[in-house]
Amino acid sequence: MSVTDDRTVRTVPAISVAVIGTGAIGQDLVSKIRRSAVLDCALVAGRDPESAGLRRAAELGCPTSADGIGAILAAPRPFDVVFDATNARAHAEHWRLLRDSDTLLIDLTPSKTGRMVVPTVTGVHAPPEGNVSLISCGGQASIPVAHALADRFDVRYFEVVSTVASGVAGRATRLNLDEYVATTQQALTAFTGVGATKAILNISPAVPPAAFRTTVHALAPGAHVEAVRAVVDEAAERVREFAPGYRVLGCDVRGELIVVSLEVAAHSDVLPAYAGNLDIIDAAAVLVAEQHAARLAPAAQQGVSR
Repeated sequence: MSVTDDRTVRTVPAISVAVIGTGAIGQDLVSKIRRSAVLDCALVAGRDPESAGLRRAAELGCPTSADGIGAILAAPRPFDVVFDATNARAHAEHWRLLRDSDTLLIDLTPSKTGRMVVPTVTGVHAPPEGNVSLISCGGQASIPVAHALADRFDVRYFEVVSTVASGVAGRATRLNLDEYVATTQQALTAFTGVGATKAILNISPAVPPAAFRTTVHALAPGAHVEAVRAVVDEAAERVREFAPGYRVLGCDVRGELIVVSLEVAAHSDVLPAYAGNLDIIDAAAVLVAEQHAARLAPAAQQGVSR
């Protein structure tokens, strides 16, 4: 699902991207962007000039600023893509300031502001309004399986429980717990057609740190375990195309109750393996940006030919 394979990398020019937010999720984004052949990290913006995220970005050769959204607005030309790794309240303001530009804003907060995208369910086409919502880490982990189950079985209820390690649940995550629950539930209903849904997020203080795990519970009369496992395995295989640490730990049917246990291990230069919650949403964000680069390529090449 990436545009950076050998067949396309020579024909897709790099586009300019910026990252707002310098926490763990922002640092992983910068790392993933730098590995992409079609994304040029043109700015990393935060608010604390002494933050580890800004320092690391500068060490990697990325332009940095402690002026936050002000640095984005002051750039000589609009960025093709801005990744927002701040918090839900800040994202609403960032969208207000950028909505009249040609910039694609990719929202990694649970703000519910933009068009919701789950790569294996919706594809990764940018919406006309230019604001992509990646929902939540739990949403990215659970919705591919929930959507596949609802498409195949008569599901009456979904409950999704995600567990993240305390060390990778930053301040923004803790501030946005209510938004996380509301946005994940809304997305579950939107992508499955099931009105009765519930989302739960556990922040675990366990030592050693808990791996990122999401359990999908579904009530579906008449579902058989062999058919459920086939559906779940197919959905998981598609997610692994862009998030290779995604795997099914267990899949069981107990009467009308389907229980699917999922785990995501981070494949990252900067994140520990247990931070799969950050890895999967960042991988989805980069995938959206790479596909946007592919769509911009014809216009860019036409401009060069002139």
